This record gives sequence, structure tokens and C-alpha cells, in this order.
Amino acid sequence: MMAVTLSIKNVPDKVAQKLRERASSNHRSLQGELVAILEDSLQKKITMTALQLLQNVRRLGLKTPAEARAILRAERNAR
Repeated sequence: MMAVTLSIKNVPDKVAQKLRERASSNHRSLQGELVAILEDSLQKKITMTALQLLQNVRRLGLKTPAEARAILRAERNAR
């Protein structure tokens, strides 16, 4: 697979400065830091524990599967 050149435009000064500082602290170039951030974010799997799921269900106030389906349908139809 060939490498791809990407470009990020209109990066706010504060974000760019923090990125430069992060790259420096990790002994990387700015480009090297960006690649490391991308690789790291793409390797992480978003997981939810059973406890987190239960807390989300309680926070939403769901009591029956029909209520959950109604929320999912509404969300899907809003897209």
C-alpha cells in the first residue's frame, strides 16, 4: 500500500501550538506526531462495559424494549 499525503487546513493557532508542544515532548516532528495520533485513534476500539450500558439505560429512563426501539427509530429517521 502506498503512503498518502494529507493536508489539514485552517488549524487554529492554539491547536497548532499544542500539537507542536506535544510533538516536541514526544521527540517527534509535527508530521510524525500527527501520524502517531491517527494510528492511535484508529487502533482503539470503543467499548462499553455492562455497567456503563446499564447506567445509560437508566439515564434515558428506558423501561421496556419497545421504548428503546422507539428511540432508535426516531434517531435513525432523523438522519
